[in-house]
Amino acid sequence: MAKKFCYEYPHPAVTVDIVVVTRGVKPKVLLIRRKHPPFAGCWAIPGGYVEIDEALEEAARRELREETGLKGDGLEQIYTFGDPGRDPRERTISVVYLTRVAATGAKPQAGDDAAEVGWFSLQKPPKLAFDHREILAHARRRLHLR
Repeated sequence: MAKKFCYEYPHPAVTVDIVVVTRGVKPKVLLIRRKHPPFAGCWAIPGGYVEIDEALEEAARRELREETGLKGDGLEQIYTFGDPGRDPRERTISVVYLTRVAATGAKPQAGDDAAEVGWFSLQKPPKLAFDHREILAHARRRLHLR
């Protein structure tokens, strides 16, 4: 049963984003094309809202599975993004996870609010929604790829 909270100050929403990168010399990143506003039709990192009674890593696995069909084995929490204007809908803090997959083993399929999925150059991704370009820059640094 969810607890009822009543505070006199506003609260941010919490989301998870999952950076899925292929292993290899020229790593690719998995992106989804958003079905819904904001940024409908734009490419983005898979992710979404954390449910009120859900652990962060559980939310990351669920969102990745719902949007791409992938399991999310070997998730590593790499950073938290929380600039006030990062999401036009509301104040949102995102916990970002990273996972590596074999280039030939992952067979993602679009689902839930993802209209399409695709593999893109991690070094030169397309234009991205939200602050996802910054998130990918952080992932490249974490992987020691400049």
